[in-house]
Amino acid sequence: MSPKTQEPQIVSITDLDPAQARWVTLKRVDFIDQTGTPRNWEIAIRKTTPKSGVDAVAMGNIFVHPSKPPSTMLVLQYRPPIGKYTVEWPAGLVDENETPEEAAIREMKEETGYDGRVYDVSPTLPSDPGMTNATIKLVMVEVKLNAEEDFMPEQKLDDGELIERVMVPLSELYERLLKWADQDNFMVAAKLFYFAAGMHFAKHGGYI
Repeated sequence: MSPKTQEPQIVSITDLDPAQARWVTLKRVDFIDQTGTPRNWEIAIRKTTPKSGVDAVAMGNIFVHPSKPPSTMLVLQYRPPIGKYTVEWPAGLVDENETPEEAAIREMKEETGYDGRVYDVSPTLPSDPGMTNATIKLVMVEVKLNAEEDFMPEQKLDDGELIERVMVPLSELYERLLKWADQDNFMVAAKLFYFAAGMHFAKHGGYI
């Protein structure tokens, strides 16, 4: 990762002609609801949906070490749409001629430096169904470490990607996310927080 020399800052926000947009465009959907009433909705559409029909993958991950508690690798990166750093699981777009599983292994290697084993794959899920038709699959990845691995391997980031890696024990995940959320320049990604909150309340509520 390139050395950090300053904090990112938004310079301007301007209207974008849809014809000039590379990744997304806006559409109006006219539909008839369950009561027979005509209605309409504004949605954002991805221009780059691959053959698989799945736009992106997120890698829920478990790192297993012989002498350390099970942990998960989080990534911190600046996200211009919110003007803050996000705390999230590794994620990325699915390329045109690859499966979501192949994309998950590739993105995991690029963003974290680790090779993992696909443990489970979710159904196709809507990313934000009130705003966009974009879809995602959650791919659970297991990474087994040996006792000598006390360093992180080199990332293989694309130009412009500045991603910091943080390993967090699963037992501390919920509390650590709350601490990040309390900082003005961070936001926790919803997918990750839902997972951590579910684990926390299931455990502390005595449901599991």
